[in-house]
Amino acid sequence: MSTIAANLQAVEATITAAAAASARPRSTIQLLAVSKTFPAEAVLEAMAVGQRAFGENYLQEGVEKIADVALAQPSTPVEWHFIGPIQSNKTRPIATSFAWVHTVERLKIAQRLSEQRPPEMGPLNICLQVNVSGEATKSGARPDELRELARQVAQLPNLRLRGLMAIPEPQTDPALQRAAFAKLRQMAEDLRDDGLPIDTLSMGMSGDMEAAIAEGATIVRVGSAIFGNRNYD
Repeated sequence: MSTIAANLQAVEATITAAAAASARPRSTIQLLAVSKTFPAEAVLEAMAVGQRAFGENYLQEGVEKIADVALAQPSTPVEWHFIGPIQSNKTRPIATSFAWVHTVERLKIAQRLSEQRPPEMGPLNICLQVNVSGEATKSGARPDELRELARQVAQLPNLRLRGLMAIPEPQTDPALQRAAFAKLRQMAEDLRDDGLPIDTLSMGMSGDMEAAIAEGATIVRVGSAIFGNRNYD
């Protein structure tokens, strides 16, 4: 068994245990393997043991990797998620290459994605990124502007508003981890109460996915626990 396969098995065991501890079906939680900085070969290794959803943060790297994986495995369906910051002049390749975008925080970005999404590809799944911890350096919409942003994005053609995403301030205390994720869960519930079709909470990474699952995460974004430590050089 390869290292990536063994790591995926271990992550799967963690997710399964966390789901059981929260009395949730394992099927309600999707594992998104964050493959940024790792080559297409690493993605293919993960695909060989059944992983099908992958997240990319860097646009050029992600687009090239999508093409390389499609060339190597043309008959295997893969779901690609963009989870990095979005520049307004880079929306077209995101709209034409990915199935999901987790990091929409401004209406302008959503409008451009909607305009540039090829209709034949079907709606682009959208999560709104929320700055739940109020960090000055953190991306994401402010909680007080979320309701109006969600209402406007939900009306755009070629997009499907699915839910919310957050990267809370790092904490080692599970209670503090859960508190931040609980805020995002409550925001999602409030939007559902407003009639918006919210079904996704993208929250939790390698160090806090158990707390996120306890608070209702439907997508956990796990990179280093699967692929190993990253080299950003």
